[in-house]
Amino acid sequence: MVASTGVPTPRRPDDPSNPDAPASGDPAAGEPERVVRDQGGRPLGRRALVTRARLLEVTEELLARKALREISVADIARSAGTSPASFYQYFKNVEEAALELAEHASEELPAVVGLIDGGWEGKDGKARARELVEAFLRHWDAHRAVLRLRNLASEEGDVRFMDLRRRAMVPVLDALERRIAAAQGERGGDPDVHPRSAAAFLAAALEQLAAYHAELELIGITRQDLVTTAARILGRTVTGRR
Repeated sequence: MVASTGVPTPRRPDDPSNPDAPASGDPAAGEPERVVRDQGGRPLGRRALVTRARLLEVTEELLARKALREISVADIARSAGTSPASFYQYFKNVEEAALELAEHASEELPAVVGLIDGGWEGKDGKARARELVEAFLRHWDAHRAVLRLRNLASEEGDVRFMDLRRRAMVPVLDALERRIAAAQGERGGDPDVHPRSAAAFLAAALEQLAAYHAELELIGITRQDLVTTAARILGRTVTGRR
């Protein structure tokens, strides 16, 4: 029998049990491989990914209370229980961290396209319209600070945030246009309603409603009434029916 020396056996860099091993997707589970790297181009291990995720989480929490320009790297590092040097290992500055948060949030919205591409007739159509409105509200409720920052930066001409907003909204606009055009082809429709213009109006209205529904509720408009009314307008516009 060989006595233990008490010294841990070194783990291979690619050993999954090594907290510093580069993390990636699970090919067996059908997940695409994605290696996150630090500012020097080195792949991050699992322990580093946890720290990085915590820095992003704190950044989002601070954005809910302060403007981007009021948040410092020191603020983020202190709230995350780490150092500014650790922050700079993963991000160039606060704006880069905010941009990544906005990118993650923007990637979620195209998932609602599946709701648009179903049937819009009868009770199922009413339920679909309502679920689409609710999906927008849930999306904004989960990422309000980051999405407002994205839209503000986009409106100020920042091309990076403009691209994020476009990539999130265009699939929704395209799906709405397809449904409106299909309905017009099936039963005619108002010739003054241009499918893409109508789709753009609906997409913009849904985004603004989701962004400001909390403020509207403060003046006596309930969430339920907002959802019901928006869903009715959405359904009538998509189907062309009264």
